[in-house]
Amino acid sequence: MVKPNQTDIVLLTLPGNEAQGETLAALLACPTAPVLLHSFPDGETLVTVPEGLQDRCVILVCTLDHPDSKLAPLLFAADAARDLGARKVGLVAPYLAYMRQDIRFAPGQAISSRTFASVLSRHIDFLATVDPHLHRNHALDPLFQLPCAAVAAAPAIADWIAQAVTKPLLIGPDSESEQWIAAVAQRLGAPYLVLEKTRRGDRDVSVSEIDAGAWAQHTPVLLDDILSTARTMIAAVQRLREAGLAAPICIAVHPILSGDALPALMAAGAARVVSCNTISHSSNAIDVMPLIAAALPQYCLPQA
Repeated sequence: MVKPNQTDIVLLTLPGNEAQGETLAALLACPTAPVLLHSFPDGETLVTVPEGLQDRCVILVCTLDHPDSKLAPLLFAADAARDLGARKVGLVAPYLAYMRQDIRFAPGQAISSRTFASVLSRHIDFLATVDPHLHRNHALDPLFQLPCAAVAAAPAIADWIAQAVTKPLLIGPDSESEQWIAAVAQRLGAPYLVLEKTRRGDRDVSVSEIDAGAWAQHTPVLLDDILSTARTMIAAVQRLREAGLAAPICIAVHPILSGDALPALMAAGAARVVSCNTISHSSNAIDVMPLIAAALPQYCLPQA
């Protein structure tokens, strides 16, 4: 049961999101409680939320990497909270899945981003996420039929670089990364470069050469929003090392880092791999929860 508190906000954390939930609860000065899951032998899941949600603004905390196994419990939890009298039910998903499949790239393919957003929109009242990976949709509003906060990680990343890196040279491994690179570089007053990528498959990637002459005294900082297989970042690290630059620091907003991605990235010559805590991972060093917390209260107001 959730005890009375000076705020009517209650955070409910799904498994794997405890660290983010506790940090957000401390920042918002609100209670937090776990969503309990029980798996039956047939693969179905029993979801239990705490009592004491009547007239509260309930915020579910569930980052959506590996989303297929998380979606059903999340929807059950949202509906259970509403059934128990929650005034509003919101979602903090620091990493938001399925945003990249926004058109039909080949005949018969599902447009996953549209369907995923439609399903979530029917069960939650507002959404907060960090740097969603958008392409042809330039904002979340065309997809979601609810208020959305897309928080930028750039301020937190820039603050970390300013404290940890001497003479940084920011480098984007491909053109898609330029939006994040430019925002961080502007905050730091640091130079930046963007490489060109050629992708031949999920694990077969190459990037353009770099003229290292002017940057010998700088510390390369490779930045991308998502590290999944990390093959693009690995190719960039190898290219920088071949050019004679110092071992780069690699930064990801969303550290999916599947399979051998992290050891392969270190073996390629990275000095360090650092990530934001949008997904719990050993590389987490940049806290974006204060940025999310600052965006949430407006959505919990009765008139919002």
